[in-house]
Amino acid sequence: MKHISVLVPRGDAALGTIEGPFKFFLFVNDFLAAMGRAPAFDVQLVGMTADPQKYSGVFTVVPDVTIQDLKKTDLVIIPAVNGDRDSVIEMNKSFFPWIIEQHEKGAEVASLCVGAFLLAATGMLNGKSCTTHWMSAPDFKNMFPEVNLMDNRIITDENGVYTSGGANTFWNLLVYLVEKYIDRQMAIYTTKFFMIEIDRNTQSPFIMFTGQKEHEDEEVRKAQEFIERSFQDKITVDQLSEMFAIGRRSFERRFKKATSNSVVEYIQRVKIEAAKKSFEVSRKNVTELMYEVGYTDTKAFRSTFKKITGLSPNEYRNKYNKSQISA
Repeated sequence: MKHISVLVPRGDAALGTIEGPFKFFLFVNDFLAAMGRAPAFDVQLVGMTADPQKYSGVFTVVPDVTIQDLKKTDLVIIPAVNGDRDSVIEMNKSFFPWIIEQHEKGAEVASLCVGAFLLAATGMLNGKSCTTHWMSAPDFKNMFPEVNLMDNRIITDENGVYTSGGANTFWNLLVYLVEKYIDRQMAIYTTKFFMIEIDRNTQSPFIMFTGQKEHEDEEVRKAQEFIERSFQDKITVDQLSEMFAIGRRSFERRFKKATSNSVVEYIQRVKIEAAKKSFEVSRKNVTELMYEVGYTDTKAFRSTFKKITGLSPNEYRNKYNKSQISA
């Protein structure tokens, strides 16, 4: 039987990422019992102290055990934590030596959504790949440049150090762990019971590109604003560098440093974001919308759209356009 430790963090936390995994693994035990099989999991809520933690000023969670008393576990689950990142990390740093010690003893570790900030703060993700909520990606990259953030992924697995993408994608990680710890049959059973889409691997269709503007480079910010105003036009790197009287190589370097995107990537993402919004509300066909966002090559547009969203233009429209859903 595997011992699972769901952390009860201090500060604000997404209650569902504490309750969700706690109940999920207990439900799996019930499913196994109904099949005449032995339970697979012993699940506990683990706190820095035994003090109850209140979330959203309403919900109270009482730890079952403290890190001082729990000497050995098999899986540590780090829930999503909200609020100022530095403050949350500071409030919960007493967990870090225990998490590292458990990992060194053989325990696996999983972060859910923005719980990746706590996991990264332990240093355990340095040189590794991880994911988190796509909306928190700019902050994560700035705080932890030594971590390879793959913000389009639903799940990452680096030799027993797991991370999950944004919001409810943590359910996909839980299913992934059930398949690994038990078998595929049980994983499929849990997805049917909880109505989870199995084998999802990307959160790209959900990403809304807003551009990273929290930086100090005024010329780059003006270039971003120009791109966003002029997405209908053909925009080139040379055009932008000349507009702001900056050498091309220097402009590209400064743009990448400030926004975490190359100039070409930024232009593409702005255009595709405009196309996505049109697909969600318009009945125009792909060619019409392609021209509206400044593309003239159908193949290039379709290829770029799928690279960024994970879906073809038609798949995206069919998924999100209400008139298409109703048709």
